Amino acid sequence: MPQTLAPPARASEAPPAPPTTVQAAAPPDPGLRALAEQYGLTVSGARPPLREYTRRLWARRHFIASFATARLTAMYTTARLGQLWQVMTPLLNAGVYYLIFGVLLHTSRGIPNFIPFLCTGVFVFTFTQSTVLAGTRAVSGSIGLVRALHFPRAALPVAHTLIQLQQLICSMGALAAIVLICGVPVTWHWLLMVPALLLQSVFNTGLALVMARIGAKTTDTAQLMPFVLRTWMYVSGVFYNLSTFTSTAPHAVAVALNCNPALIYIDLMRYALIDTVRAQDLPPHVWPLALGWALLAGVAGYVFFWKAEEEYGRG
Repeated sequence: MPQTLAPPARASEAPPAPPTTVQAAAPPDPGLRALAEQYGLTVSGARPPLREYTRRLWARRHFIASFATARLTAMYTTARLGQLWQVMTPLLNAGVYYLIFGVLLHTSRGIPNFIPFLCTGVFVFTFTQSTVLAGTRAVSGSIGLVRALHFPRAALPVAHTLIQLQQLICSMGALAAIVLICGVPVTWHWLLMVPALLLQSVFNTGLALVMARIGAKTTDTAQLMPFVLRTWMYVSGVFYNLSTFTSTAPHAVAVALNCNPALIYIDLMRYALIDTVRAQDLPPHVWPLALGWALLAGVAGYVFFWKAEEEYGRG
């Protein structure tokens, strides 16, 4: 009887695939977790409690100081004038602003000792401005260090604030020389520079911590901040006496302008250095406001940054 041969299977007709079995992820082994707890093993990069985090940050204070000094030295290694630019940069900015606002726009009218008035505002606001810009890139600009070493990430924005503080201290000598050359005498008010600068440093550190967390997640923030800071500078009385505007402005606007932290720290430094700036020229409750802004920004910024400790350097 002749055999009937089945036609050969076509190459395109593959045998049906077996049904796929999806297995759910196994839950963590309780025995493994207990074993890790027995020998003190913890999750890598886990966020410690706030008190422990602060203790670890304080223990690395020498690293913060060394990191800040090294970065400050490296910033000017390629420039022929070197670290002299720490003084020349704010002086050149003050010269440009004097030409525009003092000579062309005549904002110097009614302001005695306008050059010390202007230079003080430029130097003090530059401290805050540079700290915010550096803090925005503190984590994202050191991502290799963040991923390679385990340390409290708050050390980076704190170190960048210290860099800007060192630059301001170097330039304060030039500011004092300008004040003396313009005929302003040395008074005991100069001692008030120390608490004013200390409060501003705490305030700037808080801002740097806030911007470091935001900049680590949204890198476009670094491109936006120069415009925000420029607007902030124009409403902070750097180039003119803001009281001439607040005296005729609506009450709510005057209160908002007088509570501007940048204005408060600038006016405190002017009051300390320039004898023609009197106590009645300062915003109301200037010292409590300076202390309040420092505590609010410092504490809130520190906690805000700490809450995202586990996220830095990942993704």
